[in-house]
Amino acid sequence: MLDLRLYMLQRISALIMAPLTLGHLAVMIYAIQGGLSASEILSRTQGSLLWFLFYGLFVLAVSVHAGIGLRVIVFEILKLKGVALDVFTWGICLLLMAIGARAVMAVTLL
Repeated sequence: MLDLRLYMLQRISALIMAPLTLGHLAVMIYAIQGGLSASEILSRTQGSLLWFLFYGLFVLAVSVHAGIGLRVIVFEILKLKGVALDVFTWGICLLLMAIGARAVMAVTLL
């Protein structure tokens, strides 16, 4: 039952990531073609609730998706099981969330 839930959660996170990835790429292409500098980009993103929510959701989806994906790889290659596998999965997920949250806050908060 847990495997089915994790499978569905990974697929849902992929569905969330797909449009966010396209949006991120579109913004990056716009910024590059517009010749925006890093300081100009930051001046547009800092203090913006929209960008905070956009990239915050992106970080959450990527963290969940990667944690579950790595869980499968670690299970297959290292034969890790049970509580150790759960701790690994949650640890990776939380680490990615923390790193991503720090980046989002650096780019969006004043």
